[in-house]
Order: sequence, then structure tokens, then C-alpha cells
Amino acid sequence: MVVSLWRVPADDLPSWPLPAGVRPWVVRRRAILVTFWVDYRPGGVLAYREFLIALAVRHGHRLAGSTVAAWVDDDAALAGGRALWGIPKEQGVFTLRADSRSTRAELTADGIPAVRFTYQDVLRLPLRLSARAHLIQQLPDGTVCRVPMRISGRPALGRSRVGTGPEAPLLSVLARRQPVLSLAVRDFRSIVGS
Repeated sequence: MVVSLWRVPADDLPSWPLPAGVRPWVVRRRAILVTFWVDYRPGGVLAYREFLIALAVRHGHRLAGSTVAAWVDDDAALAGGRALWGIPKEQGVFTLRADSRSTRAELTADGIPAVRFTYQDVLRLPLRLSARAHLIQQLPDGTVCRVPMRISGRPALGRSRVGTGPEAPLLSVLARRQPVLSLAVRDFRSIVGS
């Protein structure tokens, strides 16, 4: 898994639909986006690949994330993400090459130009980290739900880049910028929704 944190001018954000009562978390006219490139391997509930974009949001007085776009290469992951948690997953095709220090990925999907991603380790951290967070999503019936998440793994700090065509407003907001922070999480374990 590679997680990247982006600071984006709030005026440059696409008009993503957000659940009722949720608004982007903006500090000094900048919003925070978090991207996840994930290779869920056999041994868990499902094995699939995913590219997910979450927007940092305020829900009442709490900070959370709200998934604004996601692509997966597995029908069960797509259907489950939408039905259980209201995550707007779409079908995509992934090409992934990874070694012990770097990752190259490409996503192709209907309606968007190819999205290319590169990551390179800079510093491996000699520990295992754990984190908790939650997403605020809107279910198909209009209900707003809170989706808890937990993850643990061995982190490494690194550099990453996302590239795509200018005709993809949803993604070009990332392609024109460098992430503030990129972190690879290897040998990770994650639990979503419980």
C-alpha cells in the first residue's frame, strides 16, 4: 500500500458530492486529499487492487475522510464497497510492478485517461505502526454512515508521482502537484467497517 497526502487549493477541487452535514476541511484555503494505491493479496477476505481518493472532511466537530473516487479490479469489492459503505467504487484494470523499494502502477478505466503512478523508498522506518480513522459516506438509500478503519504495517517514507491526461478533471488536480508526504506500508493488515 502506498498512501500519499496532498494539499490542494480549495478552489481547485472538483465538485465532488459529499454526504449531508459534511464539508471539506480547509486550512489556509487548502484542502487535504489522501490517495491510496493498494494491492490486497490473498489471505484476506478478498484479493484485488485499488486506487482510492479520499477528501479530509469535517463532520460536526470531528475530522474524517470521505471517499470521492475509487477504482478496483474485482466485482465483489466493487459491489461490497458500494452497498456496505457507500464508497463510489468503479471498475478498473491495474498493471502493477513492485520490488522491495519501488512501485510502478497504471490504472485504465472507462471515462478517464490512463493514470500512472510511481513510488520510490527514501527511508525505511524500523518499526510497525498502527493507525485508526474513519470515513463518512452516503449509502445508496441516502443514509450517512461512519466507516471505521484500522491499519498496521511496516512504513517507509518515499517519493511518489501521479500522472494523467489534462482531460481528467477528477485526477488532474493531483497530476499538477507533488504530494506533501508519501508512505509505503508493507506487510500491512487492515480492517474496514468493524
